[in-house]
Amino acid sequence: VRYVDRNASKLYPDESAKGEMWKRAYGSWKLQLATGPPARGGTTPFKTVPIFAYAMIDENNFGNGVGINQDTIILSLLGPHYFNTKRRVMGIGIEDMFLFSNKVTQFLPEFISGGMGLKKKPADFSNKKGSRMPAFTIIGSSEKSLIARGG
Repeated sequence: VRYVDRNASKLYPDESAKGEMWKRAYGSWKLQLATGPPARGGTTPFKTVPIFAYAMIDENNFGNGVGINQDTIILSLLGPHYFNTKRRVMGIGIEDMFLFSNKVTQFLPEFISGGMGLKKKPADFSNKKGSRMPAFTIIGSSEKSLIARGG
């Protein structure tokens, strides 16, 4: 993963190649491996994800969630994505929240909806520290896998 990320400019040399990589990212993806923040000056090994976690990307939206299995989703979020082809970055807007597949967006207290940036658009985020739109850098994609990192 680090090799692909460091060599992305060779693997995806122009916006056309990055656009094709982005189109391959459309679909539903099960989170298999994840890392925490790296140790200072070190690396963090991949660990298996102990719960069912997924992401979905289509032409307009990004959704993700966690659950016991694919039939019992506990928490999920859905909203528009904003893909910057040049940087391979997908900003995420959160429009709706679901608990056990029931939409609860309208029942969320302000401190929760405000804290998670619910209904915010890219222009609503400033460049101040702590005020960035949630985002993923798409590192690579194929018909069978999607590699991305947060931030």
